[in-house]
Amino acid sequence: MFCSKCRKLMVVLMLCSLSAFSQGKKATLMVLPSDNWCNQRFFMTTFNNQGSKVSIPDYPKAFREDPELGLVISKIGELMTKLGYSLKDAEQELKNVMNREAEDNVTTSESGAGLGESPLDVLKRRTKTDMIIQIGWRVNSDRSVSFTLEAFDSYTSKRVATATGTGKPDKKGSIVPVLLEEAVKQHLKGFNSQMQTFYNQTLKDGREIVLTVKRWSDWDKNLNSEINGNSVLTHIEDWLRKNAVKGNFNLSDATRNTAQFEQVRIPVTDKSGRDVDARSFALELQRYLRAAPYNIQSEVMIRGLGEAILVLGTQ
Repeated sequence: MFCSKCRKLMVVLMLCSLSAFSQGKKATLMVLPSDNWCNQRFFMTTFNNQGSKVSIPDYPKAFREDPELGLVISKIGELMTKLGYSLKDAEQELKNVMNREAEDNVTTSESGAGLGESPLDVLKRRTKTDMIIQIGWRVNSDRSVSFTLEAFDSYTSKRVATATGTGKPDKKGSIVPVLLEEAVKQHLKGFNSQMQTFYNQTLKDGREIVLTVKRWSDWDKNLNSEINGNSVLTHIEDWLRKNAVKGNFNLSDATRNTAQFEQVRIPVTDKSGRDVDARSFALELQRYLRAAPYNIQSEVMIRGLGEAILVLGTQ
């Protein structure tokens, strides 16, 4: 039999162990060149987003034509890996996306093409990283390197961490990736702390997504239509209160034809340990509305990891 003090000590040790495990869990990252860096070097491309011309970084061209980029991404990746982060190789993932590009060019309701996914949205959706790290740099006249390092949440594109600085002037003739690595190291502790704080909060409060509910024009109902004593919109709100983390969401706009839910907090993983994104969360709502007493058919469209549209009715 354990004495009372021994039992208390065991409980304390178990709690400490669980706390350490929670705090030690790291995000999955991907490192890319910054938008500004790509723009300065003319690595930009234009795509059609539902009729609007949008310019974004042309990452494949940048990796293909800039001899420093691959080495820089590798150096930053090594620093992140040493901190315990899981890293996905940007150049290889971009190749994978390009190889499967054809299937995303099919414009159907099921493909999500109506949302106008950008190439970066597709990359995020394919790789399912927690954060995107962007690095931009320039070499000064004294051979010192100035840099800007930023981390963005892959689900919302919100900036979650930033670090800027300038390394020491180079007197050894070192290559730029090495100079950049030394400069970044000096600011890495604070940058890591910002990322970890954000990720710990995400594990606690859930990921943030946007969920929009619409109706096909030929559907004989709308969001105000009553089913089983309440409007369709009310039933959806009730479902979100039960399934969003801590019931957190914000209904920012609602009409008879559309409703937009912002700051919807979804679990990081489901009961099986699989990552949850906007698509998988919306599919759960879709299944709920297909069942009795609602019997509502719908389509799910997506943009990246953090935005989904559920279109009710028949097309």
